[in-house]
Amino acid sequence: MGQTYGVSSIQVLEGLDAVRMRPGMYIGSTGQRGLHHLLWEIVDNAIDEAANGFATRISVTIHEDNSVTVEDDGRGIPVDIHPALGIPGVQVVFTHLHAGGKFNNENYRFSGGLHGVGASVVNALSRWLEVEVKRDGKLYRQRFESVYDPQLKKVVAGKPVTPLEVIGSATGTGTKVRFLPDDRIFEDVRMNADIVSRRLKELAYLNGGVTIEFYDERIKDAGSRRTFCYNGGIVDFVKYLNEDKNVLHSDVIYIEGEKEGIFVQIAIQYTDSYTESIFSYVNNIPTTEGGTHETGFKSALTKVLNDYARKYNYLKDRDPNLSGEDFREGITAVISLKMNNVQFEGQTKTKLGNTEARVALEAIVSEQLGHYLEQPVNSETAKLIIEKAIKAAKVREAARKAREIARKKSSLEGAPLVGKLASCTGRDPRLNELFIVEGESAGGSAKQGRDRRFQAILPLRGKPLNAEKKRLDQVLSNEEFATIISALGTGIGEDFNLANLKYHKVIILSDADQDGAHIRAILLTFFFRYMKELITNGHLYIGLPPLYRVTDGKREEYVYNDEELKRVVKSMGKRYTIQRYKGLGEMNPEQLWETTMNPQKRKIIQVTVEDAAEADRLVTILMGDKVQPRKEYISAYANFNKVDVLQEMGV
Repeated sequence: MGQTYGVSSIQVLEGLDAVRMRPGMYIGSTGQRGLHHLLWEIVDNAIDEAANGFATRISVTIHEDNSVTVEDDGRGIPVDIHPALGIPGVQVVFTHLHAGGKFNNENYRFSGGLHGVGASVVNALSRWLEVEVKRDGKLYRQRFESVYDPQLKKVVAGKPVTPLEVIGSATGTGTKVRFLPDDRIFEDVRMNADIVSRRLKELAYLNGGVTIEFYDERIKDAGSRRTFCYNGGIVDFVKYLNEDKNVLHSDVIYIEGEKEGIFVQIAIQYTDSYTESIFSYVNNIPTTEGGTHETGFKSALTKVLNDYARKYNYLKDRDPNLSGEDFREGITAVISLKMNNVQFEGQTKTKLGNTEARVALEAIVSEQLGHYLEQPVNSETAKLIIEKAIKAAKVREAARKAREIARKKSSLEGAPLVGKLASCTGRDPRLNELFIVEGESAGGSAKQGRDRRFQAILPLRGKPLNAEKKRLDQVLSNEEFATIISALGTGIGEDFNLANLKYHKVIILSDADQDGAHIRAILLTFFFRYMKELITNGHLYIGLPPLYRVTDGKREEYVYNDEELKRVVKSMGKRYTIQRYKGLGEMNPEQLWETTMNPQKRKIIQVTVEDAAEADRLVTILMGDKVQPRKEYISAYANFNKVDVLQEMGV
């Protein structure tokens, strides 16, 4: 209590030390997402070279020691001495925050890495980093390490341990960076090959003609090396996303243009789906929350198609205009924007805020799409799009009437929920939780075991519809979905408003068996298709109930997976009993609270969309109409040789 707060108490973190002290500020977390963020920072630098026409090949290698190499054939990081700092450009880039060649338009027209912190942050959070540069016929190399200094009693981050030195001659130009993420910072330094592969594939689509190679040395089979190159760019991307859907027209509509320094590429194809799939990117960065560019695209699409429908008498004089929702039903679109001075908004900085982007999109889409539709060769495609929108409008009107009838049944918004929803007493939505529970038996236990101050329970009486195969009016007429929509308070479709969400944590709680997994998949599909903002804003979770209860007379342990069971049993001694839970209904209220609902002890997983386009494709494969793609996916990824853990343990 007697400590003095003076100037000596103010800690000044110099250089890269601040990054190690607060890594979350720079990469989001020290978990898997933050770990992969390191790789994206280096890959983005290589992609920027390619996007600006200076590189054609990029390779990414995960080594057996969990270090990663990124190599490109771009111009190579400058090696000459920085006039103000007196050190080579390479060393400046890797040791100084906010140092880079992307703050003006002289070196890069468009750039994904805008803040100049990427390379230096990777260096600061690595055990070691080596960079090689090919320029002027020479091969340069410099090594950095984060080592503990016993005098300073701390790790000195990203310290150069060699000067930039010439180690040989070289043909061509390029940069190669190899780094080992620091296990003193990260929970796990093993990169996930699937995550890396998906992002590299996405980047190859967004940068047509660029070859991206991926090699995982930890895998000793043919699948360890993959090459991505798509000369069709985002047109090929849309074809890939729709390969397991029923398309209405074989050609992909392609639009491109430039307005006041904003370069736009758009690819569009319609399917017989009842939902929209729009994926937007700014300088290769996914904008999963949309923004001004998506607003401009949607408004221009609606105006152009309404004008066309009137001109060719699909809409009569007395008919109202069709809505944007009608024209977007079944659309798959990829929007790729390249621009300078990007301003991101939103909770996760994935929403574009530049107003000039909306103006540019409106102008380019209005002109280019209008021109496309007027071509006689495209008249059949235009007809199919308009006719699908007219059908969608009729369904939307039916859905609107269904909503009105439901409202008129009672002036109380929650009346249809009487006897189903056990609401909580808390009035602050930010603190409140809604458990969507499989089965009335488990719902009863959850109602008794919960903390009613902030936890509400909604039991599902039956299995909801598969929303992937149903129209909005069919979804609304399903009792289980209607109950969920009413409980959340956000509305759905054109009425959706996230500001009205009554519970900021929505937790799906289903049995740990095949039926439970199926119900969870159905609910996730519904939220992904009709309430995606719940996911992108971090409100949706999956509860993890225990699989086993192990007791030895003195203590009891709840176990959530098979590996954990083996460890617990080993620590129990010879006399123990194992109870395998087949469903939530087997737990009494106290057990359900202790294992699955108590915020201090429970295990829940936040549902996130790391790759919206790939998530869209997987939902189509697993929940769509076509059986063969689902069979192929299950054959590729299911473990058909899994042995029951209790049988394996001889229990």
